[in-house]
Order: sequence, then structure tokens, then C-alpha cells
Amino acid sequence: MKRNLAQIFSFSSMLAAVAIVAGCASSGSKSGAVEVVRVWPEYRAAESFDRISEYFSDKENTGGQIVLRTRPESREGYYFFTRVKIPADISNARIVIDVIMPTSPDPKIHSLPVPPLRKGTVLLNPGLTGADWPDAKARPTAWRMRLLAADGAEIFARQSYLWSK
Repeated sequence: MKRNLAQIFSFSSMLAAVAIVAGCASSGSKSGAVEVVRVWPEYRAAESFDRISEYFSDKENTGGQIVLRTRPESREGYYFFTRVKIPADISNARIVIDVIMPTSPDPKIHSLPVPPLRKGTVLLNPGLTGADWPDAKARPTAWRMRLLAADGAEIFARQSYLWSK
């Protein structure tokens, strides 16, 4: 009988541990939160945006991406291609990109209005273009990108390793 009670207590302890771990796992994931799958920061030449359909329509074909530029008249620049999963529609949001360049320790702040975002996987491609990016060889020392709601609340933020240092 003692052995059976020990087995029962051991089994109960194991179940309690599983319940605690499951509770922590579920409380750690915020249902309703935007999930950032990946951010790919890179320099892009203007020609990388050319699509054959543009020659016929004189309209940029973004290939399903939401392309945002600090200087809309210029395509060349440094972009932060971002794949996000959005649980509900978002409107009146802004992307704010802070960049520290090797030439200055002070961050430059760029803010871009975002068109309404629909629930699902969204491809955002905000870029620092024209006079806002020095040249093709320039790389930021550190960067931070945030999506802010209309009231200024942070929906998501991603940053380079050096930004936190």
C-alpha cells in the first residue's frame, strides 16, 4: 500500500509540474499580439524593385509587399523587410525607425505612416531612401524599428543587437 501511495504522489507531482509548465507556456504567448516572424535589413538598389508589369502600366508592382519610403521619389536605400502575423486589422499606425550611423552616435528618427493592415501575414518593407540614406556601402551601426498604434502604443519592436548595448 505504501508503494502505491508513493506512486500516486509521484504521479500527482508530475501532473502538477506539467500543469505549471503548460500554464507558463500559455501565459507567455499573448493571444492577440502581433508576431514578428523575421526582419531582413539590407540595402537595395532602385533596379531591384523593377517589374516588367511596370513598363506597361507605369505603376509600381510591389509584389504583395507594403513598401514604404522616407523619400517616395527615390527607391534606392536601406530597407527593413519585415514579415509579421497580425491577429486583427490595424489602422492609423506608424513605423518608426531609429538609426545610428558610424558617423554620429546620435540616432536619426524616421516616421512613416502605414496603410491599414489586414489580419493575416503581412509583408512590410519600410525603407530609408533618397537623402535619408548616404550610399550603397553605408551600413547602420545600430537600428530599432517599431510599429506604433494611433495612440502611440507600441504594437511591436525589433532592434539590432548593438541597439540594446
